[in-house]
Formats: sequence, C-alpha cells, structure tokens
Amino acid sequence: MARGDKSKYTDKQERKADHIAEGYEKRGVSEKEAERRAWATVNKDDGGGKKSGSGRGAHTGHPAAHKGGKTGGAAPSQRTAAQRSESAKKAAATRKRNAEHGQHASR
Repeated sequence: MARGDKSKYTDKQERKADHIAEGYEKRGVSEKEAERRAWATVNKDDGGGKKSGSGRGAHTGHPAAHKGGKTGGAAPSQRTAAQRSESAKKAAATRKRNAEHGQHASR
C-alpha cells in the first residue's frame, strides 16, 4: 500500500474522516490540512486501515472523542468570588426548598 492510499480503510473510517475534515474546514483550516488532520485522527483512533484476520476490527473505542471536559474547570475560575458565592447560596436555598417538600436533592 503506497503512502496516501486509502483503499485499505473501511467505509466507516472514510465517513469518520470526512466528518472530522468538515469540522476543521468550518473552523477555517484549509481543505488539504483538514484532510491531513482527519486521517491522522482516524489512524490514532483505529490504528490505521483494515487488518486481516478474524475479529481484528471489532471495537474502536473512540479515544479522540474522549478529550472533552479537560478544560471543564476553566469557566468557574473566570467568575469573581462574589459571583461564585451568590451561585452557592442560590444552590443551597434550592436544596433546602426541595428537602422541605420531600423531594430528593441528589440522585
């Protein structure tokens, strides 16, 4: 298989690469660079193209899709202490009100 030959990829991998490339292009990345990044992501997720042998293509695991949430704590740190305190007081009042009405505060 020559470099750049996509014949050994499954239809699902090709659809995945197209979808990823579209996302990059929407964010202003050039078409060629978006395509390169998309296939790099597919290779990282699935370990390359189709492999021969029984059961070799079973589970992808979607590792690239698991990167969300790493910056989840950034939003609260941008708020002032007064804003965080007000939010905490409001949450406490809601929990108290729910407890008085016999509702479960946590699930």
